[in-house]
Amino acid sequence: MKKSIYGLTRDQLIEWLMGQGQKKFRAEQVWDWLYIKRVQNFAEMTNVNKECLQILEENFVIQTLKESVKQESADGTIKFLFEMQDGNLIETVLMRFKYGLSVCVTTQVGCNIGCSFCASGLLKKSRDLDAGEIVEQIMKVQFHLDQIQKEERVSHIVVMGIGEPFDNYKNLMNFLRTVNDQKGLAIGARHITVSTSGLAKKIMDFAEEDLQVNLAVSLHAPNDELRSRIMVINKAFPIEKVMAAVDYYLEKKNRRITFEYILLKDVNDHVEEALQLAKLLENKRHLSYVNLIPYNPVDEHGQYQRSDEKSISAFFQTLKNKGINCGVRMEQGSDIDAACGQLRSKQIKKDKVKVNN
Repeated sequence: MKKSIYGLTRDQLIEWLMGQGQKKFRAEQVWDWLYIKRVQNFAEMTNVNKECLQILEENFVIQTLKESVKQESADGTIKFLFEMQDGNLIETVLMRFKYGLSVCVTTQVGCNIGCSFCASGLLKKSRDLDAGEIVEQIMKVQFHLDQIQKEERVSHIVVMGIGEPFDNYKNLMNFLRTVNDQKGLAIGARHITVSTSGLAKKIMDFAEEDLQVNLAVSLHAPNDELRSRIMVINKAFPIEKVMAAVDYYLEKKNRRITFEYILLKDVNDHVEEALQLAKLLENKRHLSYVNLIPYNPVDEHGQYQRSDEKSISAFFQTLKNKGINCGVRMEQGSDIDAACGQLRSKQIKKDKVKVNN
């Protein structure tokens, strides 16, 4: 199968085309057609010569994702189910906020992290997405916005869909550089957030990158015993290792980190855990923000329930009283299984899928 041309950063596109005997300005023209004019086939690139177009046609495709299902929530959230060239399915979510339009992208087919409360791990990882497949999720959402004739653009990105982004590090970084490129989509680095379950070495690698992209760490428990119980990854990267990597990141970047914390009723939502979390973040509270996430139901994980409002409020207030910056995430898209922890790629035969459009 031909690779997606979206998988090349601008520098890589220039280098590749020049290697094919083309001039640098040709690559700049192609880039402009892809990301500013947003064409969906090479033939539309009317000022690019035939030789260059033929080279592109022989080696790349623009579209590798096919929209299979599109569901819209009552709150305006839209979930897209895309089929890839190899038949695998992935999900991408468009969310509307007062500050702009944010897209949650997927980086892997399935997930091996093993969070016991999350739907995304119900299907074990079968492969990484390449950079082009990740970029194309943004482009598909932008095509949708272009078609409804509203002058709207994707302004924010959260890399929090199916998969562990740092387990697909090289493709993740090419994706980030492509969507951040000021001659293309120009989505500001500070408008992009990458979430990790705590791959300590990759957090340190990320600290060395020259992008000012936001980092979020999925913590979900303040001690190893509890975290290992609900997140298998903690056995490989216990809290001490994660926090050492976080300290390294803060030293290098001096930028705030968000800690994600899903509240599970009678599991990790007691004042005791809030006090432990505050203690854990005590020496870095000036650069920490805790995002408290009410649990969103997943049929296959019936052992968990959403914390009640009293417990959420008590947890929040305990953190505040200890000087920890925190907030409760606004829920979006739960009615179409598009909220945090609900995304999954339902890899079953199409003749068994019943979708109410």
